Amino acid sequence: MLSQTSSSRFSWLPGIFMITGFWLSSNLVLDFLVMPVMQVTGMTTQTDFASAGYTLFWSFNRLELLCAAIILTGILALRRRPEEFGICQSGSRCRWAFALGFALLSLTLADTYVLTPELSAMAVSLDALSDGFAIAPAMNWLHGVYWLLEVLKLTSLGFLAQLCYLDLRDRTNLAPSTDIIV
Repeated sequence: MLSQTSSSRFSWLPGIFMITGFWLSSNLVLDFLVMPVMQVTGMTTQTDFASAGYTLFWSFNRLELLCAAIILTGILALRRRPEEFGICQSGSRCRWAFALGFALLSLTLADTYVLTPELSAMAVSLDALSDGFAIAPAMNWLHGVYWLLEVLKLTSLGFLAQLCYLDLRDRTNLAPSTDIIV
């Protein structure tokens, strides 16, 4: 069991920063590389794309849930020891970090349990003899909602990464001047 006086405490701030960067970059790869390639190659017009898309997004959404949970846990841990981390010394920065962490978890839950199943259900062809694939107008609206949530998610991740970076930079700049010689 680790005691609170142990000098080997887990440093949450670099972990939050790394996970935020990983999540941000993986979102950008999925949204601006994988999906456009699938669109250009015609994969999205195939009748079996719904199951492939659902599998892809099911996996990615679970990874996003894990990232959001770790980020929110880290922010709550930082709030527990505000004297050690600048992000929680300033009440405003701490509230922003918590709000962003909570928003990221909420957006991910909405993506995972509402939007992805709904999009997949609309895309599944119930007519096995059908040759064509028509996009329902409601699906276009849901794609718009998806992109709105993605923009909010990417903006939140960017702002949270900036808060963490500023705190890491400030902590690095202050470290040499806090040495006490006895």
